Amino acid sequence: MISLSPGSTDLATLRTIYRTGAPVRLDPSARAGVDAAAAMVAKAAAGEAAVYGINTGFGKLASTKIAAKDTATLQRNLILSHCCGVGQPLSEARTRLMMVLKLLSLGRGASGVRWQVIELIEAMLERGVIPVVPEQGSVGASGDLAPLAHMTAAMIGAGEAMFQGRRMPADKALAEAGLTPVVLGPKEGLGLINGTQFSTANALAGLFDAWRMAEASMVIAALSTDAIMGSTAPLVPEIHSLRGHAGQIDVARGMRKLMKGSEIRESHREGDTRVQDPYCIRCQPQVVGAALDVLRMAARTLEIEANAVTDNPLVLVERGEIVSGGNFHAEYVGFAADQIALAVAEIGAIAQRRVALMVDPTLSHDLPPFLTPDPGLNSGFMIAEVTTAALMSENKHLANPCVTDSTPTSANQEDHVSMAAHGALRLRRMTDNLSVILGVELLCAAQGIEARAPLVTSERLQAVIAHLRAHVPTLAEDRYLAPDIEAAAAMVRDGDIARVAGMEVAA
Repeated sequence: MISLSPGSTDLATLRTIYRTGAPVRLDPSARAGVDAAAAMVAKAAAGEAAVYGINTGFGKLASTKIAAKDTATLQRNLILSHCCGVGQPLSEARTRLMMVLKLLSLGRGASGVRWQVIELIEAMLERGVIPVVPEQGSVGASGDLAPLAHMTAAMIGAGEAMFQGRRMPADKALAEAGLTPVVLGPKEGLGLINGTQFSTANALAGLFDAWRMAEASMVIAALSTDAIMGSTAPLVPEIHSLRGHAGQIDVARGMRKLMKGSEIRESHREGDTRVQDPYCIRCQPQVVGAALDVLRMAARTLEIEANAVTDNPLVLVERGEIVSGGNFHAEYVGFAADQIALAVAEIGAIAQRRVALMVDPTLSHDLPPFLTPDPGLNSGFMIAEVTTAALMSENKHLANPCVTDSTPTSANQEDHVSMAAHGALRLRRMTDNLSVILGVELLCAAQGIEARAPLVTSERLQAVIAHLRAHVPTLAEDRYLAPDIEAAAAMVRDGDIARVAGMEVAA
């Protein structure tokens, strides 16, 4: 059981929850603040003064006063009316992460929900009742309304949920798990659906996956450098310290360690007529290092957002006030998602050029055409390289900014929105594409290094090739390649490549 501290939970903890599905609990110290805010909401609901979201309508209907006897109906109607999501269901891992982020937000004691609402989310996570949340429908302000409404619907026994691998009505899932639906009190529905947790969960998942890709790209780039008998001179530390960027220094250091002891590298230190390698070999530290630093910037933003209170209105206990604001606007998340997208696209762009380099006999320093021992009769990796070009191009298009694409909604009350939700969602497709680009590069680089026999690469890189060959044999003659590509891409996605090579860069 992972204990969460609202306001100070780090990304390493969230990454563990995302990868493992570990159950969580809020630190009990959060309860006092939660209870105090809930008491203020209860008092406001019983009073005569209009307080937005507690005894009024929502959005453009905020001027409509609601009688105290109707506040529970108001909250239930809010949830049901906002369940307008469409598209494929969000994965269970991402939905769980979204629920965890909602716990962190509610646990700050500024949302006004009762502790029993928090306990139900904790119990659903522990027992595996995961709401079915459609992916599409949020514009990233006024919060991720539609997806969070689907999450909340499951909590009140409406909508659908997954339980023990089965999709079923949410009330049935709760019953089978021994849980009881909650009857929402004043403001609780609004507190649950206002917020950036859907966008932030997807951006975090994209960040975690992108970091794995970046680490794998360093390993695979080192393999490619040896495959084409590239120089390690561009990796010397003084080059990178003179520029001073942390990411660039980290990538160069990592690649030096990976290539240390390579017989292939030592074989051409003298007498090599080539003066310089192409940029895709020579500038890997500068390109992927820059991507690392961009990912680090996005990570800082998302760590803050993961711990933020982003619903509306906010219950300011110390001031004794309930105040409307705009923390639900996901602009920060939108910018972070766009940064991650740029980094993913560039890691793929330089990797694709290395694939093109290795299959081209005019550039690969005597490797066989398309890396096949019998070219002509066999096409080798010819079309695998074309696939990487297609995916690289797709990622370039997907990397266009989303945060600048605002449109007015809700009768012009919500007249500027962040588009963070689909900015974050597109990262999954982009990282999937990148895993294939890197997977194909891995296949080509291993094939190229094997063509240099009896010379061998470094011990670390030999271990990576051995891991690959345990699942994908050397391409001696043409065969059905799609399973090979998927196997190699899966190794990248699962973190195997960096793990086997001992390549881990501090976030």
